[in-house]
Amino acid sequence: MITELLKKHQASFAPVVPFDWGKNDFLHLDFTKQNGELEQVELQNSQLFSDYVFGKLRAVHASVGVGGYNEHRTIYRRSAHFQQTEEPRCIHLGVDIWAAAGTPVFSPLAGRVHSFANNANFGDYGPTIILEHHLENQLFYSLYGHLSAESLEELYEGKPIEKGQLIATFGQFPINGDWPPHLHFQLITDLLGLKGDFPGVCTLRERERFLQLCPDPNLILGIPGLFQ
Repeated sequence: MITELLKKHQASFAPVVPFDWGKNDFLHLDFTKQNGELEQVELQNSQLFSDYVFGKLRAVHASVGVGGYNEHRTIYRRSAHFQQTEEPRCIHLGVDIWAAAGTPVFSPLAGRVHSFANNANFGDYGPTIILEHHLENQLFYSLYGHLSAESLEELYEGKPIEKGQLIATFGQFPINGDWPPHLHFQLITDLLGLKGDFPGVCTLRERERFLQLCPDPNLILGIPGLFQ
C-alpha cells in the first residue's frame, strides 16, 4: 500500500538534499564483501574511513556518494553496536548520502516531529530526527541519522514541519556516531513503539520482516539506478 502511494506521489516530493541527481554527479559506493578495497581500510578509525570515502569521490570528480538500501554490508564489523545479538546485523535498511559535513537536509513532505535523540554510541546514528507524515491518510515515518548536534536544537515532539523545510545538517565525526559525514535516510511504516531511534540495520534472519516495515527510500529520493 505505502509503496504504491509513494510511487504515485513521487514527482511531488521536495528534495531531501541539495543535489541534482539528473546530472549524474554522484558515485554509488559499495560496502559489501564484493568491494575488496575495504579489507585495506582501517574502518574503526573514522578519519581513515572518511579519507577512503571522500577519496573515492574526488577520484571521479563526484560531489556526493550514494547507496545502501537492502545492501548486505561488511563495514559494520567496525562497531560492537552491530554485534549485540547472536546474529550480527548486516542488512542496511536506508539509503546513505555521503557528502560534506554541514550539507543541509530538507523534509520531502509536510509532517511533524515524532521524536528525536542523540544516539551517541560508536557506530550508531548520533543525532537523529524522526518525522511523522500522512499521505492520503496513510501514516508513515522518515528517519534522518548522523546529523549535527545543532540539528536537535529547538525541536519538540509534535512540531509542525512544512514540505521543503530545512530540518537538519550532516554531522561530522565523532558527533554523528563516528562515521564519515553522511545522511542515513530511512522510511518506516511502524516504529514498534520506539522514539528517537529505529534499527537502520537488521540481521539476515530479519531481512524480509524489516524490508516490509521499511520501504525503499529511493521512492522519495529518486536517485537513478538505486531501485532494488
